[in-house]
Order: sequence, then structure tokens, then C-alpha cells
Amino acid sequence: MAKTLTKKLTINGGRLYAALKDLGKVGAYKDENSGLVGVNRLALTEKEGEGRRLVIKWFKEAGLKVVVDKIGNVYAKREGQDDDLPPLLLGSHIDSVPTAGIFDGCLGVLGALEVVRTLNDHKVATRRPLVIGFFTEEEGCRFGTDMLGSATATGRLKLADAYQIKDRDGLTVRGELEKIGFLGKTELGHIKPRAYMECHIEQGPILRHKGLDIGVVTGVQAISWRELTILGKSAHAGTTPMSFRKDAGVAASRINVKLREMIASGRYGHEMRATMGSWKVNPGMVNIVPNKVICSIDLRNPSDAFMKKVESELDSFIKVVEKEEGVKIEWRSTAKTPLVPFDESVQQLIADTADSLGLSHERILSGAGHDAQEWSHVCPTAMVFVPGEYDGISHNPREFSAERQCTDGVNVLLNASLAFLND
Repeated sequence: MAKTLTKKLTINGGRLYAALKDLGKVGAYKDENSGLVGVNRLALTEKEGEGRRLVIKWFKEAGLKVVVDKIGNVYAKREGQDDDLPPLLLGSHIDSVPTAGIFDGCLGVLGALEVVRTLNDHKVATRRPLVIGFFTEEEGCRFGTDMLGSATATGRLKLADAYQIKDRDGLTVRGELEKIGFLGKTELGHIKPRAYMECHIEQGPILRHKGLDIGVVTGVQAISWRELTILGKSAHAGTTPMSFRKDAGVAASRINVKLREMIASGRYGHEMRATMGSWKVNPGMVNIVPNKVICSIDLRNPSDAFMKKVESELDSFIKVVEKEEGVKIEWRSTAKTPLVPFDESVQQLIADTADSLGLSHERILSGAGHDAQEWSHVCPTAMVFVPGEYDGISHNPREFSAERQCTDGVNVLLNASLAFLND
């Protein structure tokens, strides 16, 4: 039988925080604007491969058995007394945006490792196994598809299609997995979890603003990513009258401004968000009218119905811009997920665990995408959020959650995990 605990376990917060800092050294860079040290560990780069190998080293030192699947997801297993039972899966990602801090994704992976280390410290055996996973290209910054690894593992994306996705330099997912040594052999779908939980920084201001210790995540809002290719005509900036121009830059600007106007109208709810975060202008010269712009659109809304209306209005406006600016606009969807609700029973377990630890909490919908949303289609799933300082800024070297905040979140993860590990 599994060891019965009469008191709550507590992780070693200093050990967790030290691991976060050590992993943060892999891909570290000095930000020119702030002077702060950030992290640039894009998916499937040499630096991310280095980070993967460091974390796997820690997994093995904790006695875990490690496998890599065919999309490069890494799984590390702690055996259970009944090892054939479906395991509890904990995890997140270690790839980063180019301007990251040390916490995004890494707290979920290293927090899960700290759960294992704490169980080992106390010699706690569990009825069912525990598996830590970290998943390929969660951010979507390099290959343009977020949650790529977990979406492929859980069946939303086909492996053959995922392999062929290219970055801006034309390099494929498959080729880059092979290059860094993480084109694994374990079959997709080899793991059928009893449940999935993930501890993550909030990446927003709500918890810190309200003075709360923990967020109990109810789900992830709808997300739609597009890549637009706008084709105009190059011309001399000084000799070409405005009425003769087919300016791809103007067309892109009009669409960006339209997105802001759509949000300001309130027609799509007060939580509608839109961002044109990436621009590539050709030929990119001060005295030449742009003939081509490739740009991104990121739409987010907690309502699927509102999201559908936003996309419909955007489609209509793109046609207007084509006609009025004399350009041709093509677009493709690079990622699209509906509102994903998390399992109510797992949410309640997290809330009850926070109560038992004396931690204040509130239910909160995630504005960002997470691997948890993909696993929610396979098994009962929910997340633990921890607050961040500086209004929860993330994807920025100023990203910061204190040791106490991280410790609180992983203590909730640990004690909630025991409920599944011994059921």
C-alpha cells in the first residue's frame, strides 16, 4: 500500500528556485533596452537542446526513467506501486520566446521535478506512477504553431504535418529535431494519463493586483493566429504620386488600426484582444514603397461566438483593403483553438488544496495558451497559477515571481498530486 500521509508535504523552495536560475543560464542574454539578463531559448535550437539535456540530467539524478517521443516531447517516469495504472502527468515546456524570463513554462517542469524530489526526500511511495512531461515548441515563436508538441501527442496535429512545418529560414521541425538529437522513437499516444496538472506563472496582473496567492485556472480562451501576405508594388518614394501607389505597408497598417477599432467598439466583449506582433517589410528601404508585407495577427476572446464574428468582420475588411489599396492579400491560419474549459473536479481539488494550505485563491480564465489545453482533450485537466510582480509582465526579461510565490504554487501542485497518485 502507498504510504499514508497525516500532514501536508512542503517542497524545498530554495532548491526549486536554484533550479529555475540554473536553467535560466542556458540561452541567457543581456537585454539592450533594460540592461537585464533574459533568456533566448527558441524551440529546437542548439541552446534549447542544451536546456533539454540539463533537465534530463536532473530527471535521471532523481531516479526517473526518461523517454522521448517522435515529436521530441520528453517524459520522465517515477514508478508507482501499481505501475500499470494510468499515471498522473505533470509538466509544461522549456522553450522560450526570444525575450523571455526564467519562469514561463520552466516553473511547470521544474516544479514537477521538485514534487518528485520531495517525494523522494520523504521516501513516499505512491499507488500510481507519476510522469513529468515537457513538450516541444509550446511558444510557437519559431515554427508559428503554438503547443506543437502537446497538440501532436494528443492528436490535434498529425505527425507528418508537424514534421513538415518550417521556420522562417525554411528549416523543418523534423530536421531540427534530428539536428539536436531529439527525434525520439517512442510512439505518440503511449501515455494515457489519469489526469494532467500544470503549475504556471499567471503572465498577467490579476492575482498580484488582488493580493491573491494562487489562481485556480478554469480554462483557456479561444485563440486564432493568422499570417498575412500582402502584395503591392514597389515604387520610388519621391517620384510616385500617392494616387498611383499600391503600398503593402499602408494596407497592413489599415488592418492593424481596424483591429484596434474593433476592440474599442465593444461589439465583441470587453475581453477581446488583438495583436499584430510580427512585420516583415520588403524591400525595407527608406525611399521605396513596400511591395510586400508578411505580418501576423493574434486574436483572443473568451467567447467562441464573439471570435467567429471578429474573424468574419476581419475577412470582410481585408477585401475592402484589397480593393481600395490595389493590393492582393493572402492569409493562412497558423493556429486556432476554441475556448477550452478545464475539468471542474480538478479545479475543485486545486482550490481545496490551496484552502488546506492556508493560501488565498480565485478562479481565473487563462488569456495565454498552454499545453494543458491540449491534454484536457485526453484526461481531466486543470492548472495552478502563481502571481507575478510588475503587473505580471511576461515574455520579457522583467518577468519575475518571488521564491515564496513559486513555492506556494508548487506546494499546491504537490499536495493535489497526492490525491491522484493514491486514488
